[in-house]
This record gives sequence, structure tokens and C-alpha cells, in this order.
Amino acid sequence: MKVVVGSKNPVKIKATKNILEKIYSDIVVYSVDVDSGVPDQPFGLDETINGAINRAKNAFSVEFNLSVGIESGLMKTPNSLTGYIDLQWCAIFDGNKVTIGVSSGFEYPPEVVKEVLGGVEVGDVMDRITGVEDLGKKKGAVSHLSHDLLNRTENTEQCVLTAMIPRMNEDVYLIHDK
Repeated sequence: MKVVVGSKNPVKIKATKNILEKIYSDIVVYSVDVDSGVPDQPFGLDETINGAINRAKNAFSVEFNLSVGIESGLMKTPNSLTGYIDLQWCAIFDGNKVTIGVSSGFEYPPEVVKEVLGGVEVGDVMDRITGVEDLGKKKGAVSHLSHDLLNRTENTEQCVLTAMIPRMNEDVYLIHDK
């Protein structure tokens, strides 16, 4: 099984490999840098899911069995402290069909949301607040904010796994090879 991740982010690559190694006996994971086709800081379901799908489709070529796109975005959430929840979405593409999954979500501190709404990327604000350069490519904001009870790799694994559920149950989901 040859899989390509539409990102050079080591967390996304590791999370994909960790989950797919549990599903497939023989797997090699590659990565390519591709355009998500959405803003660097996606807002809402449409932008975020489309970013994941675009990454998966832009990474795909006939030499791979599957391509994986992962995109994080802020979803407007009524009655929450800050009004937004961060969710990671995963799209898995096989050249024919796309399956989608999502991670558990969390709220950023109000200061982060305020700056992001003003046009600053989450990663830039969190790097400044934590003093850790490229926090998102290391332990991640979710790890920092959860006091290491949930790390970014584990959070990303959730969306990869949930995107694989239809593929792991093809008869129930009526998914068939091309």
C-alpha cells in the first residue's frame, strides 16, 4: 500500500502512518507539499473540509493507492467561551471517492481567537504566547493547552482514523473498488 500525505508537516505524516499501519500490513507513506486552495487560516466547515479535500486530491497520482489531506480550521460555535472550536478534518482519496473524518475539537484562549479574527494565523499567535517556534509542527497547541494530556499527533490521528471508517467497513458503506 502506497500512501501520500498532502503536506510536509511531520505531525500529519506521523499521524497518518501511525493509523494506517494499524489497518494495513504493508504500507509506505510519502509526503508532498501541495496547495490547499483555501486561506492559510480556514474558517468554517466549507473552507476547512475543502482544504482537506484539495490537499488529498492535489497530492494524488496513479502511483499511490490513497492520498491524505488534513486541514485544521476554526468553526463558529454558539455558547462557547470564545465562539470558535478548532477541528482537524481529514480527507482520504483513492482516485475515485473521498472519505472524510474529524478530530475532537478544542477552544483557543480568547486572545488567540481575537488576533486570528483580525487576520493573524493561529500558529503565529500560539508561537508568540508559548515562546515555542513552529509549535504546530512540534507538540502542537492542543498539547500545550491540555497540559500534554492530548498531543497534536494523537489529535490528528483521530481525524485520519474517522476518515478511514467507511474504508474499513466497505460492505456497510457500499464502497467498492473502481
